[in-house]
Amino acid sequence: MEKLTKAEEPIMQQLWKLKQAFVKDIIRELPEPKPPYNTVSSIVRILEGKGMVTHKAYGKTHEYFPAISRLEYSRHLMSSMVKDYFDGSFTQVMSFMIKNDDLSPDEIAELKEMINSKDNG
Repeated sequence: MEKLTKAEEPIMQQLWKLKQAFVKDIIRELPEPKPPYNTVSSIVRILEGKGMVTHKAYGKTHEYFPAISRLEYSRHLMSSMVKDYFDGSFTQVMSFMIKNDDLSPDEIAELKEMINSKDNG
């Protein structure tokens, strides 16, 4: 699975949100300035070629659906980032975030609770 490009990301985000959509529906949800119909249509077809999107045809009109969930994509993206930048170690990721003050005390407490419940459950 490839990482979404800057152009693909907002299109895929809207498709995940809508769950199924025609190109006009995706465009309606995008912020101003709205991209041209042909641009969005081309990006959706590229996403389909990458296996990220599927469609149902109604004559010449297509209704698009995500072929992978946001969660599946997030897992893949996170795993790639951890592998590429943290030697495959989630411990290094957490250490990095804690040392750089990216986590609040409440978030750290929540993570500790999750770890403890995982150990006990």
